[in-house]
Amino acid sequence: MKKIAVIFNGGTISMKVDEKLKAAVPSLSSEEIMAMVTGIEGYAEIETHTFSSLPGPHVTPEIMLKLSKFIEDFVERDDIDGVVVTHGTDTLEETAYLVDLTLTTHKPVIFTGAMRSSSELGYDGPSNLSASICTSISNDAKNRGVLVCLSGELNSASEVTKTNSMSLDTFKTPNFGPIGIVDNNRAIFYRSRIERPHFNIKRIESNVSLIKCASGMDSRFIDFCIDNNDKGIVIEALGRGNVPKAMVPGIKRAIDRGIPVVIVSRCFEGRVSDSYGYEGGGHNLRNLGAIFGDTLPGQKARIKLMVALSALTSMEDIRKLFENELF
Repeated sequence: MKKIAVIFNGGTISMKVDEKLKAAVPSLSSEEIMAMVTGIEGYAEIETHTFSSLPGPHVTPEIMLKLSKFIEDFVERDDIDGVVVTHGTDTLEETAYLVDLTLTTHKPVIFTGAMRSSSELGYDGPSNLSASICTSISNDAKNRGVLVCLSGELNSASEVTKTNSMSLDTFKTPNFGPIGIVDNNRAIFYRSRIERPHFNIKRIESNVSLIKCASGMDSRFIDFCIDNNDKGIVIEALGRGNVPKAMVPGIKRAIDRGIPVVIVSRCFEGRVSDSYGYEGGGHNLRNLGAIFGDTLPGQKARIKLMVALSALTSMEDIRKLFENELF
């Protein structure tokens, strides 16, 4: 029987309603949660550990990197066959992606969580946890990078995003769909994972801002980032990667000062491209030296830029990491 390390890391899966506050707060221990995953001892030997009891919004990039190093200690053990990590869903996709970029292992690493607390009807924590453990013992889950498992679907950490503030099946992969499912306690995969680079970093450059673009915006937020010594800026642009023309001077100032500016789209699906040549259009921005982030949503592009700035020294190397063979 395979041995799986389950790392508890807070989030809704560990919460119940506090009677005084009338709101959910971290309360459940790892033992209490595992006690609700009935029958799992017939599938795997479980070793539990607690990394934190943080809600998702309290998780910082620095904590994400510490978690990656914590997971690494387990995957390097010969007696551990896979790792399952619980996490708050608000920032789960960012943490899972950072771990995917900084952890090298052939062993399955599965992130999961819950959309309902243990005080609510339909608490989904135990079912998500059991499906994740069943995935982690699958030989087919090896060499697929970090996976995210909720509501019976398997998605790559590099692709998945939270799409709904309420639904149990909130985690989806735009453009491509899930990489697999969990059915009858067995992980079934329908497509391969695209190979991703990995970086062994000791610290993370978290001074990177994300700016969402909207009609009529100018360069004020960009100038603020420049004045506060941001090391990188991600802009969620309009459509194919276009911005109002009043934002262009700020983007140029940032690039001229050696600050990488990554352009992604605020659209849920699709990718950015240098299709439009007007002032503020994608072609104009690329000519200024902006970097295009393909299909990444803003929050993931920010994580990727943090890792890039922590591992790479030249603007050209950072550009290649985002744009490899795209243009």
